[in-house]
Amino acid sequence: MHRKELERTGYKYPDVTTSRTREALVDRLASYETVIEIGIGARTDVATALANRTEVIAVDVQECSVPPGVTFVRDDITAPQSAVYTRGDAVYALNCPPELQRPLWSIARNANADCLFTTLGNDPALPNVESETLPGETLFRVHTERGEPV
Repeated sequence: MHRKELERTGYKYPDVTTSRTREALVDRLASYETVIEIGIGARTDVATALANRTEVIAVDVQECSVPPGVTFVRDDITAPQSAVYTRGDAVYALNCPPELQRPLWSIARNANADCLFTTLGNDPALPNVESETLPGETLFRVHTERGEPV
């Protein structure tokens, strides 16, 4: 390919989270009565869409602005202090790094909730998981019947 073709103006990589991906995640998570999103940060699109269909609680280590209909709790999942996790039927994290997958699973297990997460690109899923292919994304669910994560 010629250099001029690569230097075209207006070229942009596609968004990582497309509307189809968001809709698929929301459809999957909306089957739960109460969901808890871990590490919401500034990415509130999934929580916003979910709040129209189910109860959503967002947790982050730093204070975050969340959309109407979403409850925010400040907590650190590596040293959880809040009892809010017992309210969830599912605990999920988007773009969950490997080092937070075990704490995520621990919180879900202690709350008797399902544990679901997505990863960034080539990050591995460390616990024993079942994967579900969604448009543009893989959703992992930790297998509770297999016991502790590997």
